[in-house]
Amino acid sequence: MMKRLKLYWNLLRKPSVHYSIGFLTLSGFIAGIIFWGGFNTALEVTNTEQFCIGCHEMQSNPYEELKNTVHYTNRSGVRAECSDCHVPHGWTHKVARKMEASKEVWGWVFGSINTPEKFEAKRRELAEREWARLKANDSLECRNCHEFDSMDFTMQDPRAAQAHSTALANSEQTCIDCHKGIAHKLPDMSGVHR
Repeated sequence: MMKRLKLYWNLLRKPSVHYSIGFLTLSGFIAGIIFWGGFNTALEVTNTEQFCIGCHEMQSNPYEELKNTVHYTNRSGVRAECSDCHVPHGWTHKVARKMEASKEVWGWVFGSINTPEKFEAKRRELAEREWARLKANDSLECRNCHEFDSMDFTMQDPRAAQAHSTALANSEQTCIDCHKGIAHKLPDMSGVHR
């Protein structure tokens, strides 16, 4: 046993051309920690409201619309930021969403929505893409704040209580099926089933 440990210890100390394997392993480990920390820091910086509204397209259009909703100003003082609704909280889903968002960066670089007119022209396409994403993940971002098990149906409007206790409870529908336009102005909805 001691002989084997000594063999491993010597292997770690043995130089590879200029540095020992132990030094290279430790250096790789430290570099990995630095990379991982930098990656996570960058991920979190891109989740801030300041980052999201850093380009005038987002500040002038969606952010201004958000200011007039219950998700921005309400009696409880809880405010949702862009990332609360547009980026899942779980790490794996968050990274996948960030990769998907690279298309949005591409659009920003090429100015596909850089004027109010261009934004309005693409509003329906952008909204439908977001609705489909939320539908596909069972409105995961909504559920980060709104827990079905915590809903008090007696405090809800009868129509909402009925919908929540049946279609939502049975997984027939998800939040976005009924709550389109909850934080932003709806596009032209002709042809869309409510």
